[in-house]
Amino acid sequence: MNVIKTPIEGLLVIEPRVFRDERGYFFESYSQRDFEAQVGDIHFVQDNESMSTRGVIRGLHFQRPPFTQTKLVRVVSGTVLDIAVDIRRGSPTYGQHVAVELSGENQRQFFIPKGFAHGFAVLSEKAVFQYKCDEFYHPEADGGIQLDDPSLGIDWRIPTSEAIRSQKDLTLPLLSEIDNPF
Repeated sequence: MNVIKTPIEGLLVIEPRVFRDERGYFFESYSQRDFEAQVGDIHFVQDNESMSTRGVIRGLHFQRPPFTQTKLVRVVSGTVLDIAVDIRRGSPTYGQHVAVELSGENQRQFFIPKGFAHGFAVLSEKAVFQYKCDEFYHPEADGGIQLDDPSLGIDWRIPTSEAIRSQKDLTLPLLSEIDNPF
């Protein structure tokens, strides 16, 4: 696997080694041994999957301490624009984000450590999105930020006025309004 650093410390793009032939392709989507050697000693405990249609934007979500989550995200089919926002107080990149296009074709993965809000926009007709977490989901620790917070300057590549969002996501606060425990 090839690990690519991003402009924000800790956020990594991972390109698996893909073997293609006339039958299709094969790749290891995750190897604990290789991951430990190249990224770190993370013990994932939960895998999640969602299917969404074009125009859906999910996020920006995070889990509050003591239930913060590290995530390894990927797209099985379709295309998404994946976003991670640094919400670590005192970080030199606080409030900045990295956007990565993930697709079933490019097979890239995005490693998002604790201290980041996360979301994605579906750019294809539909997308199947999977991610691993190193902590179980705890509804009482749920947090989030408005995806169209002007201080973040995120180009979702979908007009936010046309985005399909959950009722919960419509009521999230701005970054400046969150009680930030990070």
